[in-house]
Amino acid sequence: MRYELKIALRYLRARRKDAFISITTIFTGVGVMIGVAALTVTLSVMGGFEASMKERVLSLSPQVQIINARGTITNYPFIQTTANKVPGVNGSDAYMSGQAMLSSGRGIGGVLIRGVEPKNPSVQGKWARYMVDGGLDDLGREYQISPTGGGPAAATGGIAIGASLAHKLKAKRGDAVRLVAPIISPDGSLSTKAAEFAIGAVFDSGVNFLDNNMAFMDLKRAQDFFGRPGQADGVDIHLSNLDQTVPVTDAIRKQFGSPYRVHNWIEFNESAAAGFELLKRVYALVLVLLIGVAAFNLVATLIMVVMEKRKDIAVLIAMGATRRDVRLIFIMKGLIVGAAGTAAGLLIGAITCFALAHYHFIRIPREIYGMSTLPIAVEPSNFALVAVASLILCLLATIYPARQASREMPVEVFRS
Repeated sequence: MRYELKIALRYLRARRKDAFISITTIFTGVGVMIGVAALTVTLSVMGGFEASMKERVLSLSPQVQIINARGTITNYPFIQTTANKVPGVNGSDAYMSGQAMLSSGRGIGGVLIRGVEPKNPSVQGKWARYMVDGGLDDLGREYQISPTGGGPAAATGGIAIGASLAHKLKAKRGDAVRLVAPIISPDGSLSTKAAEFAIGAVFDSGVNFLDNNMAFMDLKRAQDFFGRPGQADGVDIHLSNLDQTVPVTDAIRKQFGSPYRVHNWIEFNESAAAGFELLKRVYALVLVLLIGVAAFNLVATLIMVVMEKRKDIAVLIAMGATRRDVRLIFIMKGLIVGAAGTAAGLLIGAITCFALAHYHFIRIPREIYGMSTLPIAVEPSNFALVAVASLILCLLATIYPARQASREMPVEVFRS
């Protein structure tokens, strides 16, 4: 072991006359520990919120979407087949949408009907996990129901509604509901169409807009109901990796020229994503400054050590220690304190993140955030960056005191 390190470790141990300096050193390490722990936990929580926001944003908007600027799409099977061959694409599904009124006899509400392909793996992957009663496969079934106005039982299709809408309608899975929608005929005249459906499934996405206002229907059945057979409003493209959104979007645009338009989720939600990223950076900067304040307490602590150890420094220099060796002693002392505080902070941060992720003891309003507990997304790279930043700040804090210590003149110290 280098003698500089031995001396640095010796200066960390308290003697009776150095007790105040030792306590100050401990408080400095504790300050670094608190700052590091706070930063790691905050970055994990912000990462969790970002992942949750991204998931909810993608529930409201497609990852990549192809639409026809001139109207509906009739050759959507060809578009799906072509798009699926683009590298980075994990599947696609055609959809159509329309507005309607849904009533159960005990309640009524406006809904946005989305016709989907229930057996499509992409649709299953995106929406199946939200189904709390029934599933997407139930949309293609035939149901025997008694119409809401009475009369003999008739065969009809299934529809999936949100849990909030089901509560509003006072309806459950298997109940009959009546769907009324405005229909625009080819000559431009407006009429209405009504039909009976059965609630085939109930979903709970955690997004109030979806759970209150959206309903799913089999694509072909939706086309027949809205009088648009063989037509789709667009094709949603699902990606293997969201980080490849831009290059995959560019590749799809090359495949489909005018009149098709290709957009992605970043373009749909550019301001929200940029705002959240800015907020995350501001939080990180503030907490890095907190670590900086704690780290630069080392300056005062080390200056006091230098003043206390002037005679020891003079003896070392007189015995042949170089100015560099003296600087190294105090740099090592500062780094040991900073490293101990950083390691303790990382450990506390990791334990806190584990506890938040598994025990959910902090509750937040579900109505506002769409979740009832803090989301946690632990990234090892964030922990590594925090550790590096903390050690760099501690190293910078040691430079001035170490430099002053190396400037001590033995003759002047011994005279005093």
